[in-house]
Amino acid sequence: MKAFIDIDTQIDFVFPAGALYTAGAEKVIPAVAALNRYASANGITLISTLCAHGEDAEEFKVWGPHCVVGTVGQQKPAATLVPNQIFIEKDVLDVFSNPDFVPLLDKLGVDDCYVYGVLTEFCVKCAIMGLLKTGRKVSLVTDAIAHYRQADGENVIAAFMARGGHCVTVNAATPAV
Repeated sequence: MKAFIDIDTQIDFVFPAGALYTAGAEKVIPAVAALNRYASANGITLISTLCAHGEDAEEFKVWGPHCVVGTVGQQKPAATLVPNQIFIEKDVLDVFSNPDFVPLLDKLGVDDCYVYGVLTEFCVKCAIMGLLKTGRKVSLVTDAIAHYRQADGENVIAAFMARGGHCVTVNAATPAV
């Protein structure tokens, strides 16, 4: 079964006023919104990961406070919210740190993953590389991701493809039904 996986498209990362905004990250919002709407309208499982930190999260020693539970910055942009979205929270970069993630994929029979979101070198990398390790087919939607540093993002994509990952565009991921 196919699933779309929206990685950390949260206000603190994708809006200029966000605590850990990366220049240009807001440009992914329309693509993410389109992918999420497509998934919802076509009965495709949509899993959205969320950074969800307490006020004294260990990660703040490296990145500074962001995505504190209950704050505006932790929320997803309204345009990316759709019915039947499944949310997986995490307190570190790697979605695989949430013990419910793999059992959820297994329970739903997910074997074909389309991944997108922010940021390529960090949370997106953890998701795509981890999904490959589980033996699933993984497609990275390259026009629906944002890099922290362009060269580093491109290196992640090259490593992902070298390990058997696929790259697609929003148009390829959302064919007319």
